[in-house]
Amino acid sequence: MPSVLRLVRGLATNAKPKLQDIVIVGGGPAGLSLLLALKNNAATKHLQCTLIEGLSFDGVRKFAQDPPETYTNRVVSLTPKSVEFMSTKLGSWDHIQTDRVKFYDHMIAYDSQDPDARIEFDTSQVSGGGGVIAAMAEVVNIQGSLLEKIDELNEELAPEYQANIVEKARVVDIKEGKGDLDWPVVALDNGETYQTRLLVGADGQNSPVRKYAGIESRGWPYNRFGVVGTLKVQYEDYRAIAWQRFLTTGPLAILPLTEDNVTFVWSSTPELADTLMKVDEEIFPHLINAALVLEEVDLNYIYKMLRANPSDKQAIEEIQWRLSKIPDEELEEKYPVPVARLMSGSRARFPLKLLHADTYTAPRVALVGDAAHTVHPLAGQGLNMGQSDVAALVETIETGISRGQDIGSKLTLDYYTAKAWPANHVLMGICDKLHKIFSTDFSPLVFVRGFGLKSINMLGSIKDMMISSVSGR
Repeated sequence: MPSVLRLVRGLATNAKPKLQDIVIVGGGPAGLSLLLALKNNAATKHLQCTLIEGLSFDGVRKFAQDPPETYTNRVVSLTPKSVEFMSTKLGSWDHIQTDRVKFYDHMIAYDSQDPDARIEFDTSQVSGGGGVIAAMAEVVNIQGSLLEKIDELNEELAPEYQANIVEKARVVDIKEGKGDLDWPVVALDNGETYQTRLLVGADGQNSPVRKYAGIESRGWPYNRFGVVGTLKVQYEDYRAIAWQRFLTTGPLAILPLTEDNVTFVWSSTPELADTLMKVDEEIFPHLINAALVLEEVDLNYIYKMLRANPSDKQAIEEIQWRLSKIPDEELEEKYPVPVARLMSGSRARFPLKLLHADTYTAPRVALVGDAAHTVHPLAGQGLNMGQSDVAALVETIETGISRGQDIGSKLTLDYYTAKAWPANHVLMGICDKLHKIFSTDFSPLVFVRGFGLKSINMLGSIKDMMISSVSGR
């Protein structure tokens, strides 16, 4: 394999590079949003832009034309600000499968160590109520809407200005141009090369573009995994509530989808994550119900049973007996609708970490999305931060063009870092501190955080401010 890569690099090096104004590496929501934002903007649509994606978009396009009956397991939270950006600046919201998007206006977070420590956000009760907190949507749904809008714009644009998407092609080398043209040269494993005025990394937390630019990314692993999946609940909850319970192993979130569907994100220790992935599908819904209600001493007993035997049906009886001790009225009023079924094959896990690039720019390079920052999922802000990056970078490019500047120069790009980095840094710091505060059973800290939750829940003005921050208003 190394010899093949050397051959590909050699062929790419000998090929004459195609000159571009902007090359975007990465076809996730951030990369596709940037490409679309540039082509949907009168000031930037003349730029020659290419997006490179290592995987095929065939599955995304198939989803856009004929979505499956069941939900996929990669579901994200979109703030009203992100939805507005997709509607007005990108024009892609008209292409999204809206019957698979769930808006919610109510959120409840509560502490496993203190049954009375909870905070509730209801937009109908805050100043100027009637809004929403966020919308849940599948990543593939977002990608499909972006691709459809790009295709629509390409039919309107002159051939030389159409967005160019190169899929099923991986970057094998990035180097600085030689001679008078110092633009980065990007070599692909299909033999093509591109030389670009501005290279944008939307290529994830292990970004080759960031590595080429020599930008350090600092942070730490949480020694936690996020386990995700899709569930069916016993009946549709018309309250449209997002639930989150803070467990000492990490938060468990139950997020609403349409009808009787929900998605879950369970942040857990490596040992527990391994158990969650192995537990029998019949037992798993009962385990979720237990984790949302029971005390941690009971949960630890059940975890121990399932570590020894992930198919031990006795765990169901243990859970049901413990839940039967809680009055039905309390279960209905204070907790989510019970889970009935795990959608087969929907479970997946990924490591949790915090990473933040020292800067988002270098000469002729910019970073967006996970290439710039990786954040804990407890606040559901990862994709929204990427959308904010895109908006700030397009504004930066537009300003550079209006001033007659080189869009790849550090002088132009510094504005992007100044606009996007500080806000992201603050939000990441808040998520990091929340994770650390709630992932402990140290009694004095449990008392303080419980007192804090109960106090904030009584202060409407602070809740207004917090919900505005969470929803991106």
